[in-house]
Amino acid sequence: MKRREFITLLGGAAAAWPLAARAQQPALPVIGILGGNTGTEWLPFVTAFKLGLQEAGYVDGQNVSIEYRWADGHYDQLPALATDLVRRHVDVIAALGGVNAALAAKAATSDIPIVFLTGRDPVELGFVDSFNRPGRNLTGISMLNDELNAKRLELLRELVPNAATIAILINPDNRNHPAHAKVLEAVARSGGQQAVVIEAAAERDFEPAFAKVRQQRADALVVLADPFFDSRSRQIVELVGRHAVPTIFVWREFVQAGALMSYGMSLADAHRQQGLYAGKILKGAKPAELPVVQPTRFELFINLKTARTLGLTVPASILLRADEVIE
Repeated sequence: MKRREFITLLGGAAAAWPLAARAQQPALPVIGILGGNTGTEWLPFVTAFKLGLQEAGYVDGQNVSIEYRWADGHYDQLPALATDLVRRHVDVIAALGGVNAALAAKAATSDIPIVFLTGRDPVELGFVDSFNRPGRNLTGISMLNDELNAKRLELLRELVPNAATIAILINPDNRNHPAHAKVLEAVARSGGQQAVVIEAAAERDFEPAFAKVRQQRADALVVLADPFFDSRSRQIVELVGRHAVPTIFVWREFVQAGALMSYGMSLADAHRQQGLYAGKILKGAKPAELPVVQPTRFELFINLKTARTLGLTVPASILLRADEVIE
């Protein structure tokens, strides 16, 4: 072989070695994110999820890959999206924002680990055997919304003590909401109030729903947590303002958008915890042995500007408990 041919052959082989080495590198583990809302609206919480992943030592695009499946508020699409992630053989499914996503993931696989976020008791839902020892392929975060909904109604009573009728805005497609509404109706009756359930499952439902709030002469409104509602926060806050109804929400993001009051855990922190658990599972932890996380701190946000617009004086008892007061 001539010297020039040998050098050319050697150079070609050397160039091929990195390619061969790259081809032999293991594929990155894949996390499938399943959400009932829109990716654009949920971006801040996806960012929080990634922060949790980083705490566990994983960075998207470096040592882990993330695939997204969003239902854009159409919960009936979640089962097909969950099945698609299972076909993709993802390593973990993170059901972001809502019980419907978690139920769809649970129905799609009994093998792939699932990290859920739910406002209902996960034992009652059949997700886990117990909070401390889940015992299955699911674990996650429980937000205790049944207990907190009663507290939200109590806060409304403090702020609007003469309220005789309380409206409750629910999404009938949310599997949590009928149970939450029953709890609130019972709490309202125990305080001598009437409760009226108002439904909205699509954008076109909001205007009629708030017209019904007016027709029923509701003095105050409780809006339940729902991924679809969260993705339409500005529209809902605008309608609340137009109808001048004192309203309490679950998440502070609504108050920051102009609503009166919210009480609940930090939604960003809940998603950060989901990311942390997903990372721990990638490192070898078993969901069956990861205790369900329960919040230990709840945030009370008050918008004083909105209160003044509604002609309300916020009692000192509420102001002293508030984590943040927006002037």
